[in-house]
Amino acid sequence: MSTHPTTDGGGTQDQDVAVVVESVVKHFGEVEALRGFSADIRYGRLTGLVGPDGAGKTTLMRIMTGLLVPNGGRVTLAGFDVVEDNDAIHIASGYMPQRFGLYEDLSVMENMRLYAQLRGMDADQNTDIFRSLLDFTRLGPFTTRLAGKLSGGMKQKLGLACALMAKPRVLLLDEPSVGVDPVSRQDLWRMVQALTDDGMAVVWSTAYLDEAERCESVLLLNEGKLEFDGPPQELTDRIKQRSFRLTGVSDERRAVLSQALDLGTVGDGVIQGDAVRVVLRADAGRAEIGALADEVGAILEPVQPRFEDAFIDLLGGGPGGTSALAERMHAVELDSDIAVSCRDLTKCFGDFTATDKVSFEVQKGEIFGLLGPNGAGKSTTFKMLCGLLKPTEGEAHVVGHDLRRATGAAKSQLGYMAQKFSLYGLLSVRQNLEFSAGVYGLEGASKSQRIDEMIETFELQQYLSTSPDSLPLGYKQRLALACALMHRPPVLFLDEPTSGVDPITRREFWTHINGLVRKGVTVMVTTHFMDEAEYCDRVAMMYRARLIALDTPDALKRVSRSDAHPDPTMEDAFIHLVESADLDDEARANAKVAA
Repeated sequence: MSTHPTTDGGGTQDQDVAVVVESVVKHFGEVEALRGFSADIRYGRLTGLVGPDGAGKTTLMRIMTGLLVPNGGRVTLAGFDVVEDNDAIHIASGYMPQRFGLYEDLSVMENMRLYAQLRGMDADQNTDIFRSLLDFTRLGPFTTRLAGKLSGGMKQKLGLACALMAKPRVLLLDEPSVGVDPVSRQDLWRMVQALTDDGMAVVWSTAYLDEAERCESVLLLNEGKLEFDGPPQELTDRIKQRSFRLTGVSDERRAVLSQALDLGTVGDGVIQGDAVRVVLRADAGRAEIGALADEVGAILEPVQPRFEDAFIDLLGGGPGGTSALAERMHAVELDSDIAVSCRDLTKCFGDFTATDKVSFEVQKGEIFGLLGPNGAGKSTTFKMLCGLLKPTEGEAHVVGHDLRRATGAAKSQLGYMAQKFSLYGLLSVRQNLEFSAGVYGLEGASKSQRIDEMIETFELQQYLSTSPDSLPLGYKQRLALACALMHRPPVLFLDEPTSGVDPITRREFWTHINGLVRKGVTVMVTTHFMDEAEYCDRVAMMYRARLIALDTPDALKRVSRSDAHPDPTMEDAFIHLVESADLDDEARANAKVAA
């Protein structure tokens, strides 16, 4: 398939350039989404599109695919003007939107046939294309499964298959790996790499900066403007000799991180293994961070900068280390050191077992992570522990309350932030806050005070009259967390709270979480960001409905060491545990056959 156009109908275009964006402006009312944006995107190259929530990434993609008309400027894709040649654009481009846009009540094959028809293809005459796409995405065994019954990773693969249906010259992927586990992310990356190797231009919008670091070129947007255009390493090189690690603080990592982030010379910081990683601001000396290292008995050592360090630095740095929300709370007092426990917790939906004999205990003031591939049973386990699902077997306790008998009492002691945004679209942001406060029994001056605190803490002032459905994703997540924390619960369940939000907002969330834990709040969290698992005191790994590992993050990484990964990351550990479980299952199956 030729992917190199010659003309755009009005002149000659560079043979290597797939998309030309010239001084594009787009506004929605008074909101300026793009402000004179210009860039070239080339064939045979994976181009990363990164930036904070509301930077204009999705708007740019929708303009490139012909779904939005710019207010100013011009875009050509594969030689066609996106406004004047709109029909041709829909053939030349493939678009995978941020939200799963296929039909959940149709099967995998029915979705593919429908999408082929929408692209003007005769589904009955293109069985070879279907077969190749099913092989490419490894969806062949699942053609009759309803799309709504697919795991998150499989949904994304189906979306990719449909976007590739007409063999587009340019593929636009709007955060394809959001909510996808590391194993499925590897599959998506493998598939996209194969497409660029064949000469296709692929634009990959992502909230995962390790993905952006692997792209050949990156466009970094902020407030509708292009802040950087070039190879990721070029941006990373700007902060040489400004990244450091404080080692020897494993038991006090969260406290040391908070202290470091409150220093004026520190622009960013995260927990990394048994250490704290910090990035100094431009022209800042090492005196302050060196003094902190001496104070806490840590060793300060320079480390190689990462693209993520440079990204946060370019945008002005992350939030400080003190949570205003946590500072307003009193210390949590519980009658027991065990905040959450479950024993042989099992949930079946007909013949399908979603959670199978899961047992663990969570200490007061602990951050307990629940990890696993899509469909492993994490959210089902969460819902049972929150009293939202009745277990088929087993028992669970929250703050001493047996969820089989005292569901109402247990619910009053916990806050729950669901994986999918679950607030009320017919109510405004303020009305959602008021409703949540009322549900948790807040009244009068106390109710008004808490609502005002949440509005201020999560910077919701400009959106109070807005429907949650129209909020940027980062603000949706802020609103959901505000509603979950309205009554200051001693136990907090967070089901993928930072899925799809930008790195700065993620840091803001973890500043609040760390502050709450220091006040004795117990936090249970699921996440597909493996670096966030480093913040957990312990991690439980689920796979195929069962618990396959439970230990500290560092212990899980040690178990996964190998010649290929002498210093494994949490992502390496995740993949190792899944692959080991598969090998164990295969060995048991072979032994059973042999017997």
